[in-house]
Amino acid sequence: MTIETISEHRCFGGTQGFYRHASTACAGPMRFSVYRPPQAARGHVPTLFFLAGLTCTEETFMIKAGAQKIAAELGLMLVAPDTSPREPRLPGDDADWDFGQGAGFYLDATQAPWAAHYRMHDYVSRELPEIVAKLFPADPKRFGIFGHSMGGHGALVLGLRHPQRFRSLSAFAPISSPSQVPWGIKAFTQYLGPDRAAWTEWDANALVRKRPYGRPILIDQGLADKFLETQLKPELFEAACKTAGQKLMLRRHEGYDHGYYFIESFIEDHLRHHAAALAG
Repeated sequence: MTIETISEHRCFGGTQGFYRHASTACAGPMRFSVYRPPQAARGHVPTLFFLAGLTCTEETFMIKAGAQKIAAELGLMLVAPDTSPREPRLPGDDADWDFGQGAGFYLDATQAPWAAHYRMHDYVSRELPEIVAKLFPADPKRFGIFGHSMGGHGALVLGLRHPQRFRSLSAFAPISSPSQVPWGIKAFTQYLGPDRAAWTEWDANALVRKRPYGRPILIDQGLADKFLETQLKPELFEAACKTAGQKLMLRRHEGYDHGYYFIESFIEDHLRHHAAALAG
């Protein structure tokens, strides 16, 4: 198990790094970033995986969210994968901004040609955590996961499917009911095929009804988000959690939109939510 260091930078007493490796899950090169807090120099630390949204890369969260200062204070390692495979290129993988490159939807595709490489669920749930646990001072018993938009969908699904691996869970403006909104329907139809019964394992709304997470979930949503009514529909996930008895802290914020100024405004709350959950 080897990785290539693209660059490393001193940051709030810790180290911000960017890396590349040959992925078995995605059958090609993948990139990811890691922020190691100062406490990592003295031992293993709790680790959060952040899943970014449509069109983003492994750099987006680390550059825009302003998370490192609080992560350094709390002793949290931060890990962000890319949002899709980038190689080998597939026909039509860059034809639309909301499908293909930068839009892997954190699932394991079953339809050709995507099934051979677009296996982001396997990558994030298995391969990347194994790499991080082996090559970085991460405590594998204290992993959490969170994300934004498409990545919020990914975080909810991965948390619900793997509650023993990811011990804390939160999201910013997640696509929490992808089977019922245009972004999800477009992606699921092409990655998973037309059988909607197969979609339920990749839809947080459906999953939480069958197997609640069992620990509190934090979601923040801006009410000035232009995608709120058409793509996000947090009220659907809220209702599903109520039916399932899942504790959900869904906070709605006047005036905030879908971008990283919104994330930057509430990132400290999310990091503290995860730090408290992973303290033991």
